[in-house]
Amino acid sequence: MSGIVSGAVRRVARAPWTLLKALFGWLVLYEIRNKVLLAPTAVRLRRTEDAETRRLAATLPSPPTALVATVIATHRRPEALRAAVRSALDQTVRDQVVIVVDDGAGLSELPDDPRLFAVSLAHNTGTAGIVRNVGIRLSRSRYVAFLDDDNLWEPDHLERALAVLESPGGPAGVYTALRRVLPDGSERDVLSVPFDRRRAARESFLDTNAFVARRNGSLHFSRLRRTPEVMPREDWELIRRYGRGHRVVHVPHPTVRYLVNPASFYTQW
Repeated sequence: MSGIVSGAVRRVARAPWTLLKALFGWLVLYEIRNKVLLAPTAVRLRRTEDAETRRLAATLPSPPTALVATVIATHRRPEALRAAVRSALDQTVRDQVVIVVDDGAGLSELPDDPRLFAVSLAHNTGTAGIVRNVGIRLSRSRYVAFLDDDNLWEPDHLERALAVLESPGGPAGVYTALRRVLPDGSERDVLSVPFDRRRAARESFLDTNAFVARRNGSLHFSRLRRTPEVMPREDWELIRRYGRGHRVVHVPHPTVRYLVNPASFYTQW
Protein backbone atom coordinates (compact mmCIF):
# COMPACT_ATOMS: atom_id res chain seq x y z
CA MET A 1 0.00 0.00 0.00
CA SER A 2 2.80 2.44 0.89
CA GLY A 3 4.37 1.87 -2.53
CA ILE A 4 1.12 2.70 -4.28
CA VAL A 5 0.74 5.86 -2.22
CA SER A 6 4.32 7.01 -2.85
CA GLY A 7 3.92 6.38 -6.57
CA ALA A 8 0.75 8.46 -6.63
CA VAL A 9 2.54 11.27 -4.77
CA ARG A 10 5.37 11.23 -7.31
CA ARG A 11 2.92 11.41 -10.20
CA VAL A 12 1.14 14.36 -8.61
CA ALA A 13 4.45 16.12 -7.97
CA ARG A 14 5.51 15.59 -11.58
CA ALA A 15 2.19 16.73 -13.02
CA PRO A 16 3.10 20.45 -13.40
CA TRP A 17 6.38 19.58 -15.16
CA THR A 18 4.60 17.10 -17.43
CA LEU A 19 2.00 19.72 -18.33
CA LEU A 20 4.64 22.38 -19.06
CA LYS A 21 6.58 19.97 -21.27
CA ALA A 22 3.42 19.18 -23.20
CA LEU A 23 2.65 22.88 -23.67
CA PHE A 24 6.09 24.30 -24.46
CA GLY A 25 8.54 21.43 -25.06
CA TRP A 26 11.32 20.25 -22.76
CA LEU A 27 14.08 21.97 -24.74
CA VAL A 28 12.38 25.35 -24.40
CA LEU A 29 11.95 24.84 -20.66
CA TYR A 30 15.58 23.84 -20.22
CA GLU A 31 16.69 26.92 -22.15
CA ILE A 32 14.61 29.17 -19.89
CA ARG A 33 16.34 27.56 -16.93
CA ASN A 34 19.73 28.14 -18.58
CA LYS A 35 19.01 31.82 -19.09
CA VAL A 36 18.15 32.22 -15.42
CA LEU A 37 20.99 30.19 -13.92
CA LEU A 38 23.75 31.07 -16.39
CA ALA A 39 22.99 34.77 -16.93
CA PRO A 40 26.12 35.94 -15.02
CA THR A 41 28.34 33.92 -17.36
CA ALA A 42 26.86 35.72 -20.38
CA VAL A 43 27.91 39.13 -19.06
CA ARG A 44 31.52 38.05 -18.60
CA LEU A 45 31.70 36.21 -21.90
CA ARG A 46 30.23 39.13 -23.85
CA ARG A 47 33.02 41.32 -22.50
CA THR A 48 35.57 38.74 -23.57
CA GLU A 49 34.01 38.47 -27.03
CA ASP A 50 34.05 42.25 -27.52
CA ALA A 51 37.65 42.60 -26.34
CA GLU A 52 38.93 39.72 -28.48
CA THR A 53 37.08 40.96 -31.57
CA ARG A 54 38.68 44.40 -31.20
CA ARG A 55 42.12 42.94 -30.56
CA LEU A 56 42.07 40.50 -33.46
CA ALA A 57 40.50 42.96 -35.90
CA ALA A 58 43.50 45.21 -35.33
CA THR A 59 45.82 42.42 -36.48
CA LEU A 60 44.07 41.99 -39.84
CA PRO A 61 44.87 44.37 -42.71
CA SER A 62 41.17 44.32 -43.66
CA PRO A 63 38.12 42.23 -42.72
CA PRO A 64 37.95 38.89 -44.61
CA THR A 65 35.29 39.53 -47.27
CA ALA A 66 33.43 37.24 -49.68
CA LEU A 67 29.96 36.03 -50.59
CA VAL A 68 30.22 33.41 -47.83
CA ALA A 69 32.28 33.45 -44.65
CA THR A 70 32.87 30.01 -43.17
CA VAL A 71 33.66 30.05 -39.45
CA ILE A 72 35.59 27.10 -37.99
CA ALA A 73 36.02 27.02 -34.21
CA THR A 74 38.88 24.83 -32.99
CA HIS A 75 40.72 23.70 -29.89
CA ARG A 76 43.59 21.20 -29.86
CA ARG A 77 42.60 19.07 -32.84
CA PRO A 78 45.36 19.89 -35.34
CA GLU A 79 44.96 16.89 -37.67
CA ALA A 80 41.18 17.01 -37.72
CA LEU A 81 41.28 20.79 -38.19
CA ARG A 82 43.45 20.51 -41.30
CA ALA A 83 40.98 18.05 -42.81
CA ALA A 84 38.03 20.31 -41.97
CA VAL A 85 39.77 23.35 -43.46
CA ARG A 86 40.59 21.44 -46.62
CA SER A 87 36.96 20.36 -47.05
CA ALA A 88 35.90 24.01 -46.69
CA LEU A 89 38.49 25.29 -49.16
CA ASP A 90 37.58 22.54 -51.65
CA GLN A 91 34.02 23.78 -52.05
CA THR A 92 32.73 24.31 -55.58
CA VAL A 93 31.77 27.82 -54.43
CA ARG A 94 34.99 29.81 -54.68
CA ASP A 95 33.70 33.19 -53.49
CA GLN A 96 34.37 32.26 -49.88
CA VAL A 97 36.65 33.09 -46.99
CA VAL A 98 37.40 30.62 -44.19
CA ILE A 99 38.01 32.03 -40.72
CA VAL A 100 39.58 29.64 -38.22
CA VAL A 101 39.23 30.82 -34.62
CA ASP A 102 41.30 28.90 -32.07
CA ASP A 103 40.06 28.93 -28.48
CA GLY A 104 43.36 29.88 -26.87
CA ALA A 105 45.40 26.72 -27.49
CA GLY A 106 47.57 28.01 -30.33
CA LEU A 107 47.35 27.25 -34.02
CA SER A 108 49.15 24.49 -35.89
CA GLU A 109 50.29 24.74 -39.51
CA LEU A 110 47.43 25.22 -41.96
CA PRO A 111 47.17 25.22 -45.77
CA ASP A 112 48.57 28.23 -47.59
CA ASP A 113 45.53 29.76 -49.24
CA PRO A 114 44.65 33.47 -49.64
CA ARG A 115 41.05 32.69 -48.66
CA LEU A 116 42.10 31.30 -45.27
CA PHE A 117 42.46 33.46 -42.16
CA ALA A 118 43.40 32.02 -38.78
CA VAL A 119 43.39 33.75 -35.41
CA SER A 120 43.79 32.61 -31.82
CA LEU A 121 42.03 33.94 -28.73
CA ALA A 122 44.28 35.23 -25.95
CA HIS A 123 42.99 32.59 -23.53
CA ASN A 124 40.65 29.61 -23.51
CA THR A 125 36.98 30.51 -23.09
CA GLY A 126 35.62 26.96 -23.19
CA THR A 127 32.51 28.31 -24.92
CA ALA A 128 32.04 27.45 -28.59
CA GLY A 129 29.45 30.17 -29.12
CA ILE A 130 31.90 32.92 -28.17
CA VAL A 131 34.59 31.50 -30.45
CA ARG A 132 32.19 31.39 -33.39
CA ASN A 133 30.84 34.88 -32.64
CA VAL A 134 34.35 36.29 -32.92
CA GLY A 135 34.67 34.69 -36.36
CA ILE A 136 31.33 36.12 -37.46
CA ARG A 137 32.24 39.60 -36.28
CA LEU A 138 35.69 39.60 -37.87
CA SER A 139 34.31 38.82 -41.34
CA ARG A 140 32.21 40.62 -43.93
CA SER A 141 29.91 38.55 -46.12
CA ARG A 142 26.33 38.17 -47.28
CA TYR A 143 26.12 34.65 -45.85
CA VAL A 144 27.79 32.80 -42.98
CA ALA A 145 28.39 29.05 -42.68
CA PHE A 146 29.76 27.00 -39.79
CA LEU A 147 31.97 23.94 -39.59
CA ASP A 148 33.39 22.24 -36.50
CA ASP A 149 37.01 21.12 -36.52
CA ASP A 150 36.13 17.41 -36.37
CA ASN A 151 33.59 17.37 -39.21
CA LEU A 152 33.77 17.55 -43.00
CA TRP A 153 31.75 19.01 -45.86
CA GLU A 154 31.05 17.40 -49.20
CA PRO A 155 32.33 19.64 -52.04
CA ASP A 156 28.82 20.77 -52.99
CA HIS A 157 27.69 21.82 -49.50
CA LEU A 158 27.76 25.58 -50.09
CA GLU A 159 26.58 25.25 -53.68
CA ARG A 160 23.41 23.44 -52.66
CA ALA A 161 22.72 25.86 -49.81
CA LEU A 162 23.27 28.97 -51.94
CA ALA A 163 21.07 27.63 -54.74
CA VAL A 164 18.16 27.79 -52.29
CA LEU A 165 19.19 30.99 -50.49
CA GLU A 166 19.71 32.96 -53.71
CA SER A 167 16.58 31.71 -55.47
CA PRO A 168 13.75 34.23 -56.02
CA GLY A 169 11.90 34.63 -52.74
CA GLY A 170 14.43 32.34 -51.08
CA PRO A 171 14.66 31.87 -47.31
CA ALA A 172 17.11 33.56 -44.95
CA GLY A 173 18.61 30.28 -43.76
CA VAL A 174 18.95 26.67 -44.84
CA TYR A 175 20.37 23.50 -43.36
CA THR A 176 21.24 20.33 -45.22
CA ALA A 177 21.12 16.72 -44.06
CA LEU A 178 23.88 15.22 -41.89
CA ARG A 179 25.56 11.94 -42.71
CA ARG A 180 26.53 10.80 -39.22
CA VAL A 181 29.60 8.59 -39.04
CA LEU A 182 31.12 6.62 -36.17
CA PRO A 183 34.79 6.91 -35.12
CA ASP A 184 35.66 3.83 -37.22
CA GLY A 185 34.38 5.63 -40.35
CA SER A 186 31.22 3.59 -40.76
CA GLU A 187 27.92 5.35 -41.36
CA ARG A 188 25.49 5.46 -38.46
CA ASP A 189 22.56 7.15 -40.21
CA VAL A 190 21.46 10.24 -42.11
CA LEU A 191 19.77 13.00 -40.10
CA SER A 192 17.23 14.78 -42.32
CA VAL A 193 14.30 16.53 -40.62
CA PRO A 194 12.26 19.40 -42.14
CA PHE A 195 12.35 22.63 -40.17
CA ASP A 196 9.55 22.96 -37.64
CA ARG A 197 9.96 25.22 -34.60
CA ARG A 198 7.28 23.35 -32.67
CA ARG A 199 8.98 20.04 -33.33
CA ALA A 200 12.34 21.56 -32.42
CA ALA A 201 10.96 22.42 -28.98
CA ARG A 202 10.84 18.69 -28.25
CA GLU A 203 13.44 17.05 -30.50
CA SER A 204 17.14 17.74 -31.11
CA PHE A 205 17.72 17.70 -34.85
CA LEU A 206 19.33 21.12 -35.52
CA ASP A 207 23.08 21.40 -36.05
CA THR A 208 25.06 24.39 -37.30
CA ASN A 209 27.53 22.30 -39.31
CA ALA A 210 24.72 22.07 -41.89
CA PHE A 211 23.47 25.66 -41.45
CA VAL A 212 24.10 28.52 -43.90
CA ALA A 213 22.31 31.80 -43.22
CA ARG A 214 22.04 35.40 -44.31
CA ARG A 215 24.04 37.71 -42.07
CA ASN A 216 21.76 39.85 -39.91
CA GLY A 217 21.30 40.89 -36.29
CA SER A 218 19.91 37.48 -35.30
CA LEU A 219 22.97 35.58 -36.50
CA HIS A 220 24.96 35.23 -33.30
CA PHE A 221 25.39 32.40 -30.82
CA SER A 222 24.18 32.36 -27.23
CA ARG A 223 26.77 33.76 -24.86
CA LEU A 224 25.87 31.46 -21.98
CA ARG A 225 28.65 29.18 -20.78
CA ARG A 226 27.39 25.79 -21.94
CA THR A 227 29.44 22.97 -20.47
CA PRO A 228 28.94 19.53 -22.07
CA GLU A 229 26.21 18.79 -19.53
CA VAL A 230 24.11 21.85 -20.45
CA MET A 231 21.18 21.15 -22.75
CA PRO A 232 20.12 22.32 -25.23
CA ARG A 233 23.29 23.03 -27.20
CA GLU A 234 24.09 26.38 -28.80
CA ASP A 235 23.33 24.95 -32.29
CA TRP A 236 19.70 24.38 -31.33
CA GLU A 237 19.42 27.79 -29.70
CA LEU A 238 20.79 29.67 -32.71
CA ILE A 239 18.75 28.01 -35.45
CA ARG A 240 15.49 27.93 -33.52
CA ARG A 241 15.86 31.60 -32.50
CA TYR A 242 16.89 32.59 -36.04
CA GLY A 243 13.80 30.83 -37.35
CA ARG A 244 11.54 32.92 -35.13
CA GLY A 245 11.92 35.99 -37.35
CA HIS A 246 13.39 34.56 -40.56
CA ARG A 247 12.33 31.74 -42.85
CA VAL A 248 14.49 28.63 -42.55
CA VAL A 249 14.16 25.59 -44.80
CA HIS A 250 15.72 22.15 -44.91
CA VAL A 251 17.61 20.78 -47.92
CA PRO A 252 17.21 16.98 -47.70
CA HIS A 253 20.58 16.13 -49.20
CA PRO A 254 23.49 14.97 -47.00
CA THR A 255 26.40 17.35 -47.48
CA VAL A 256 28.01 17.05 -44.02
CA ARG A 257 30.05 14.17 -42.62
CA TYR A 258 29.37 14.53 -38.91
CA LEU A 259 31.52 12.59 -36.44
CA VAL A 260 29.37 11.02 -33.72
CA ASN A 261 30.80 10.36 -30.28
CA PRO A 262 28.72 7.39 -29.06
CA ALA A 263 29.56 8.19 -25.43
CA SER A 264 27.89 11.60 -25.64
CA PHE A 265 25.18 10.92 -28.22
CA TYR A 266 21.97 11.99 -26.50
CA THR A 267 19.31 12.21 -29.17
CA GLN A 268 17.41 9.40 -30.86
CA TRP A 269 17.51 11.18 -34.23
